[in-house]
Amino acid sequence: MGNAASIVVDWGTASLRAVLVGNDGEELDSLETPQGISSLGKGDHEAALMTALDPWFSAHGASPVVALGMITSRNGWVEIPYVPCPAGPAELARGTVRMVLPNGSELVLLPGLTDPARRPFPDVMRGEETQVVGHGLDCDATVIIPGTHSKWAKVKAGRIDGFQTFVTGEIFALLLNHSFIARGATQPVVNDPQAYRWGLEEAKNSGAMLSLLFSARTGGLAGKLSGDQLRSYVHGMVIGQEFRQARESGWYSPGDEATIVGNDGLNDLYVIAAEVFGLAIVMGADDVLTRGAMDVLRHTRS
Repeated sequence: MGNAASIVVDWGTASLRAVLVGNDGEELDSLETPQGISSLGKGDHEAALMTALDPWFSAHGASPVVALGMITSRNGWVEIPYVPCPAGPAELARGTVRMVLPNGSELVLLPGLTDPARRPFPDVMRGEETQVVGHGLDCDATVIIPGTHSKWAKVKAGRIDGFQTFVTGEIFALLLNHSFIARGATQPVVNDPQAYRWGLEEAKNSGAMLSLLFSARTGGLAGKLSGDQLRSYVHGMVIGQEFRQARESGWYSPGDEATIVGNDGLNDLYVIAAEVFGLAIVMGADDVLTRGAMDVLRHTRS
């Protein structure tokens, strides 16, 4: 089997991403397929996984596989109950489900996390908790995971103490693709850093989001926003509202420090937003998901 030790699979709604991990924890290879859970019918998951991982199984033999994300949701392969906060790798390990694949490989399915203290209903996440674990739980910290549904998590006393979801990316996509407000945005996509900062500043100065968003329309009518600027301006407003609401919800105060983890393509935009809102940022490592999955796997064996 050589240096290959395990495989980590991040299986989401739209894609399956996998990493081949060496005995020393180093990422040796990676792959991605478009076979997310939304494209698979009931009973198709095992065959899809075996096909995707066949090159690695052929080269290295049976290997432990750790799978996480929406694959363990209600619409996935096996629904696994959420583990309640506060929780760390030990608690997550106790919530795993194990299976044996046709080639004899052990499959360990990881649970998601729920924050029962969140109101009006408990908050949930699947996959992001593994990134937070991979970042490290040794020091108290605020961790931001940008995405379609961004997460702000609090690390305290060696566990994930709580978290909150902001549907920033989903709202942005709806505004851009299905609203009259952003109809004048130029295609193909043009990113304008100055317009993005304008949007951030407007969000910083006003919490009236439903009224503020209409300024994207009126700015265009007044000749103040071009089609090339419109997308970035709207993006700045919605990400700015996330930072404003996170501050108002007690996640940080100006001058505090937070860590951004993940590699969603949004990290640079979130760093700029943090600067505008007075939040110092530390960037997490790119391999936090792999680290977190391997940490939970180790706890299943202890």
